[in-house]
Amino acid sequence: MTDKDIKASGGARAPVTRRDLIAGGASFASPLALPAIARTRKTAMPSPADDLLDRHDALGLARLVRDKAVSPGELLDQAIARAEAGDARFNFMAQKLYDFGRKAIADGLPDGPFRGVPLLLKDLHTNIAGERTGQGSRFYADYRPDFTSELVRRHQAAGFVIFGKTTTPEFGLTATTESLACGQTRNPWNPARIAGGSSGGSAAAVAAGVVPIAHASDGGGSIRIPASCCGLFGLKPSRGRVPMGPARTEGWGGLSTQHAISRSVRDSAAMLDATHGIEVGSRYGAPTPEGSFLSQVGRDPGKLRVALMLQTPAGTPVDPECVAAARAAAKLLESLGHHIEEAAPKVDVAALGTANFAAISTALAVDVEDRAKLTGIAPSPDVLEKVTLTFLEYSKQFRGIDVARANNVFQETAIAIARFMVDFDIILSPTVAAPPIELGRLGLMPDDFATWGRDIAAFTPWTGLSNATGQPSMSLPLAMSKDGLPIGVMMTGRYGDEATLLRLAGQVERAAPWFDRRPA
Repeated sequence: MTDKDIKASGGARAPVTRRDLIAGGASFASPLALPAIARTRKTAMPSPADDLLDRHDALGLARLVRDKAVSPGELLDQAIARAEAGDARFNFMAQKLYDFGRKAIADGLPDGPFRGVPLLLKDLHTNIAGERTGQGSRFYADYRPDFTSELVRRHQAAGFVIFGKTTTPEFGLTATTESLACGQTRNPWNPARIAGGSSGGSAAAVAAGVVPIAHASDGGGSIRIPASCCGLFGLKPSRGRVPMGPARTEGWGGLSTQHAISRSVRDSAAMLDATHGIEVGSRYGAPTPEGSFLSQVGRDPGKLRVALMLQTPAGTPVDPECVAAARAAAKLLESLGHHIEEAAPKVDVAALGTANFAAISTALAVDVEDRAKLTGIAPSPDVLEKVTLTFLEYSKQFRGIDVARANNVFQETAIAIARFMVDFDIILSPTVAAPPIELGRLGLMPDDFATWGRDIAAFTPWTGLSNATGQPSMSLPLAMSKDGLPIGVMMTGRYGDEATLLRLAGQVERAAPWFDRRPA
């Protein structure tokens, strides 16, 4: 089935077949393909009382449900118990939808590739009709939409059992998950450190073992940053790959996209199969590879040309442990037959920073103004945080021509990097410039906005490039700091080419498995 076959209602592509599962999730086909996962599957089928959420990824759990080794209700009960225990320590649950999940099971689940697997959604623009969407903000304290997001519908059609929403900073505006609405989300590897943002709640839940995969979104690194901080796999898809509607089909003028944070590569690929595709009103859609995304995970990527980018675009400092992690990843890729060359695209950092600020602040202003008109609640420190209010003030200074110029900068950046990638298949860099930092440093209530902006830019110097260009980009959990904190390595591909990234990710996961590496 091609994208042309998608019905006018905006449905996703056909469900992944068993053939795809065998081709892409090689642990079903060979015990050598995913060592850390496959070794557990050679044992006898576990009883429902066993800790299945520790020993299986989402596709593995779905297989147990299909084989009637465990029921969706038993998995949900386990996930809820873990959510309650983990949330008390790490504060990652924004909305508890336990009865919603139980009702979905009682009503009968679709026969999708993830049938019966518990799922948490990031509490930002993931609407369920009649249920609260908080957006990480006191301004949305009583918001209950009357529609369900298209992406959520696709999650449900895939058989996922949605039972809650995870924390996010207000409107996803920073690289840590801290808000006045929900408090500080803590990193399961070290509760004094950030879980990353803005999908830190989802990352903390996966790292804590509540679920093997959780929904996340990314407007400047918000999938990859928390994946790096929490020792997980995080893929930001190409612009236009995953639905954002039905209210709008773009977020932040095309900077933002949605997908997931997971423990295994194949779960991420299979979820992409279940959710990608154009929706009603889509102005564009990313090109689709031959075969499923899941089938790419077990394929040989061939010999790739990799640009090793160790310096930040602005020349800001990078923690030596992050540089060492990227160099070690480059050596691993070289040992797998890939060509490595230190190189970096040239971008106008100042122009790109201004463009980001114009696009995000004006998009935010529209949302806040519309909400104020609907509710009669005026934007103020009573309902919004300092950084949000500052963004709103700055938005008044931007004219229509400035927003148009910002769009031009994004296009110019995309063209420059596309030309650079004529000679390279992959750009390899650290995901962030330091291991997870202390809580309280990047929150939205700073004493000085300019200092906050510099600190954010210094911590996340690479991730925003692929949001500007629309390219797919992923963080892989390949290193640990001397203090026992995860360090991610980022690999970015050409626009529309998630296939190459997933082939490479599968190869790296087999060579340097991380599934069993988790917090104590």
